[in-house]
Amino acid sequence: AEYGKQWYQRRVREWVNVSGGVGRVGITDHAQAALGDIVYVDLPDVDAEFDVGEEVSSVESVKAVGDVALPVSGIVKAVNDALSDTPTLVNQSAEDGGWICEIELTDTSELDDLMDKAAYDAFLESE
Repeated sequence: AEYGKQWYQRRVREWVNVSGGVGRVGITDHAQAALGDIVYVDLPDVDAEFDVGEEVSSVESVKAVGDVALPVSGIVKAVNDALSDTPTLVNQSAEDGGWICEIELTDTSELDDLMDKAAYDAFLESE
């Protein structure tokens, strides 16, 4: 799937990039910077189902553990296995190569409650 067309934010931590009913989920560059050097990413099980706001993963750094809540409801269809060997991909490319999982969205109307990329960028500038 080609990602990059429909980007949505949930607060300052999680994002979902949607393509054809599937969302790629990760944490923002802002969140990875706050966590510092990532040493471990707990990946969800494929075919597990989660509700919006439910913890789907956790990201452990040298100074903290951050929970990753799903920005929309869905069923995990794939995980980024590269993070098992190279969790620092989250630091290097949080909003691209450091994605955590891909989900099949079960309620696309939840996207209406999220910020788009432009609104998120404006939010960060206002902080």
